[in-house]
Amino acid sequence: MRHLLQFLSKKTAAAASTTSTSYSPRLCRRPLHSLPQPPSFGIAFDIDGVILLGHSPIGGSPQALKRLYHDSGSLKIPYVFLTNGGGVPESKRALELTKQLGVNISPLQVIQGHTPFKELVKRFENELVVAVGKGEPAEVISEYGFKNVISIDDYASCFENIDPLAQYKNWRKVQATNCDMSLRSDPVSQRVQAVFIVSDPIDWSRDIQVLCDILRTGGLPGRAISYQPPIFFANDDLAYQALFPAERLGMGAFRIALESIFNSIHPNAMEYTSYGKPNPVVFKNAESVLMQILSSSYHNHLMNGGLKKPFKMLYMVGDNPAVDIKGAQQAGHPWYSILTRTGVFKEKGNHADYPADLVVDTVEEAIDYILMKEQSS
Repeated sequence: MRHLLQFLSKKTAAAASTTSTSYSPRLCRRPLHSLPQPPSFGIAFDIDGVILLGHSPIGGSPQALKRLYHDSGSLKIPYVFLTNGGGVPESKRALELTKQLGVNISPLQVIQGHTPFKELVKRFENELVVAVGKGEPAEVISEYGFKNVISIDDYASCFENIDPLAQYKNWRKVQATNCDMSLRSDPVSQRVQAVFIVSDPIDWSRDIQVLCDILRTGGLPGRAISYQPPIFFANDDLAYQALFPAERLGMGAFRIALESIFNSIHPNAMEYTSYGKPNPVVFKNAESVLMQILSSSYHNHLMNGGLKKPFKMLYMVGDNPAVDIKGAQQAGHPWYSILTRTGVFKEKGNHADYPADLVVDTVEEAIDYILMKEQSS
């Protein structure tokens, strides 16, 4: 029987000769058989509806996650948070999760819906791009390496009367906006080359109006109809579980609204790219990140000659059948799907359209199952 983490008894190294004056790096390395064996599996957790509800931990998540660490606090089992949510840099989200859950979480362990945007830096690094959504969308895009970024709040403030309903939005008065003239040129005269929907937009009426202005004029609001600049969505979730008992409309709903209106006022249909789960590419990237985490956690073992083998099993723990479970199924081997009842899914049985490999009540039960299964394999 192979245990999850096999600890073999340490052997006492033979004492070096007191007359030896030579230095051998080999004598300073721990024998390979004395090191803890790297696990052959990894875990990906959704956040909203699995780990947290709002800002509060649910399903016994803090104590469950502690089981994935050594007593010293170092990571024992490689895991990531694979969420379609976002709005803040991964470094900031990692700090928030660390405080909320009581375990040390690194930015590498946080894969948000907009994380793949960093792959587009070379394409738009020096171009004017507009970042949309709640939280800190412009900071997110800037941290990825884009050098000419403006939030839609600041961009809209550069155009007088672009939002005809602004005078009725008293709640907007408390939000400071600034037409950022530190950009490489005046945003009003500079062509927007791309739009990034980083997180759920706040002001749908204004954002749909301004985005239609950008997309139908080639990035120059107020000008003649032209080609459509590219627009990228961090996810395409129609709904998600928040604090309200019923599901709330997500970025996918905003995309449908924007697309429907744009297609009614522009000769060509809106073209867009969506990231996030259930896209199989997201799961492939998560597997790559998990391997990086494994290598970092067990670097001593690897330095001593341990082989870096592919994971035998990767577990996706989520609450949304159409996103988490469907994504794991589409990704295929070695993904194994576990559905919790703490979020979007609340039924007694399994989901009819996207049945998970396992259904549990909480994330704590999911971790119990994973560790028992791996220990007995």
